[in-house]
Amino acid sequence: MTNLRAGLIGLGMMGRHHARVLRQLDGVDLVAVADPGGDPHGVAGDLPVLPDVHALIEAGIDYAMVAVPTRFHTETGLALAEAGVHALIEKPLATDTAGARRLAEAFESAGLVGAVGHIERYNPALQSLRARLETGELGDVYQIATRRQGPFPARIADVGVVKDLGTHDIDLTAWVAQQEYRSVSARTAFKSGREHEDLVAVTGMLSGGLVTNHLVNWLSPMKERVTVVTGEKGAFVADTLLADLTFHANGLVATTWADVAQFRGVSEGDVIRYAIDKPEPLRTEHEAFRDAVLGKPADVVTMAQGLNTVAVAEAVLTSARTGETVQL
Repeated sequence: MTNLRAGLIGLGMMGRHHARVLRQLDGVDLVAVADPGGDPHGVAGDLPVLPDVHALIEAGIDYAMVAVPTRFHTETGLALAEAGVHALIEKPLATDTAGARRLAEAFESAGLVGAVGHIERYNPALQSLRARLETGELGDVYQIATRRQGPFPARIADVGVVKDLGTHDIDLTAWVAQQEYRSVSARTAFKSGREHEDLVAVTGMLSGGLVTNHLVNWLSPMKERVTVVTGEKGAFVADTLLADLTFHANGLVATTWADVAQFRGVSEGDVIRYAIDKPEPLRTEHEAFRDAVLGKPADVVTMAQGLNTVAVAEAVLTSARTGETVQL
């Protein structure tokens, strides 16, 4: 069987990584790249840098990786759908729900594989965590809490912390829990002089009654990417910077010291840090999309799921603006 012909549009900070992975991917040939701004990182190699998505389509590609700024996602994706080209679009799917819905409907009606690049789903720590939750290792799950904090990245131009960073946590939380958001309440802050928010605190309720909260900012001098899932048997802590997964078990040994026993709601048990395989998440993401294009079983982030994530992000911003809880 001949290799799939892949195209890449957007050669910026993420585009250079996509180009590297596409060149390493079995069964795929990177045959065309495009960016109206040129090739600042020199990733094109011997390929000409095409001016736009239409030139990319003319190169005869089977699927495209879209890594352009968020505001161009809708028009770029719709052009690919109209041309019958499968597409993996970087997250968030679009700047708003209207654009995300147009994309989801266009790819579905054309019978094409459309997916969203929510890369955190493919982090080895979260993949292992999700598998362990499915087998009941934590029992009944009570809460998912995430912290995603660090300095401001200069690459971000057109969205705030909610749609850039927060969408990671919204997607991974719904995916890990296998539940949808039902309500959100949020507060934001604007501290760096930009028009978009750079800090958000979110409290949410999921469809199965699970409570979730997210702390996200671009104002912290230390970088942190942590997901904590608490349940009846203990808590999982996933550090997605290091791809480490740790389990803190509820203790089985009774606490006899009265003052400590009164203070603690549950007792401390064993702590286990799992030895897990750690493939690069971006490669896992691309392998899943390649398999989906080939018609094989694959766990991709569908555009319908990407649409839900954008809707939740908009609800977060609405809640922060109005000071009210938003129902979804």
